[in-house]
Amino acid sequence: MTTPPLAFDLKPSARPLSDADRAAVLADPGFGRHFTDHMVTIRWTEGRGWHDAQLQPYAPLQMDPANMTLHYAQSIFEGLKAYRQPDGGVATFRPEENARRFQRSARRLAMPELPEEIFVEAIDILVRQDRAWVPSEGEQSLYIRPFMFAAEVGLGVRPANEYLFIVIASPAGAYFPGGIKPVSVWLSEEYVRAAPGGTGEAKCAGNYAASLVAQAEAAGHGCDQVVWLDAVERRWIEEMGGMNLYFVQGTGDDTRIVTPELTGTLLPGITRLSLLQIAEDLGYATGEVRLTTEDWRRGNADGSISEVFACGTAAVITPVGSVKSTSASWTVGDGGPGPVTSRLREKLLAIQTGDEADPHGWRHRIL
Repeated sequence: MTTPPLAFDLKPSARPLSDADRAAVLADPGFGRHFTDHMVTIRWTEGRGWHDAQLQPYAPLQMDPANMTLHYAQSIFEGLKAYRQPDGGVATFRPEENARRFQRSARRLAMPELPEEIFVEAIDILVRQDRAWVPSEGEQSLYIRPFMFAAEVGLGVRPANEYLFIVIASPAGAYFPGGIKPVSVWLSEEYVRAAPGGTGEAKCAGNYAASLVAQAEAAGHGCDQVVWLDAVERRWIEEMGGMNLYFVQGTGDDTRIVTPELTGTLLPGITRLSLLQIAEDLGYATGEVRLTTEDWRRGNADGSISEVFACGTAAVITPVGSVKSTSASWTVGDGGPGPVTSRLREKLLAIQTGDEADPHGWRHRIL
């Protein structure tokens, strides 16, 4: 079924940030600290569907205290990046996959599903308007945050009949400006991220709110991140923080790259999906498996697991250097970034930034 076209009303800012001020921001953008001059908004209303699509100046929202999202958390989001290409153009990475995951998240939270083509067009419009905000240095990028929440006012416990979809963007610096740094992780045995039948597969705000106490626990044990275990037996490895995990088994010709299988409680990461393909392209055997914490500890001890890394939009790939739990602590390999981890990271970044060919058509050219 073809989606009816949605006309976007373009209302560019009369007072965008000056070239000099923008250059100062791009010199040290950090992550999520600065925002571009514009945002895109689209409304959905019961009986009318999607309407009132606009590009407008970035500005605060006015919200009623009885907005249903503040009470019942119907809120989902996505994250993707736009990269400056070698010829000066700009491309995003697999935005249609973000659009499909956004639809799945909406479905799980009883929210309306934004058509894929409208999701991608909204991003394209914002990036075209704010193209000067796309950095061009090293691993810098423009981080794009599409999100949607209930806009109805009322306290009835039911799906809302009004929603607001918004896209904002923020320049992002290199995640590892001083070189790739492995992280230490804490195995959370008390808290869980998601349970079977829950919202683990959805990228919803509530999942992240519920994760903060475990992240604080990890920090209290001197660790950078938390690793989630399954909700039933508390032994099967699921995710690291908000990122998917990968394990490198063996070395040389016997190398196999595996990741925890999607059981309904894990977020189906787009970087995760891409790395499975890239690993195969590089000649590695791959697999989606189930691993326990004991499998991990024993594998690092006997060398059958040589490297571990996490992957996601923000950092692309983050090596794991050490592990702590209530009963044991151990080091992954020599504690540094492994050669397979580094090779996969370099390959994926080269595709995203246009430095290498894009055999699978993942780059979505905007400019």
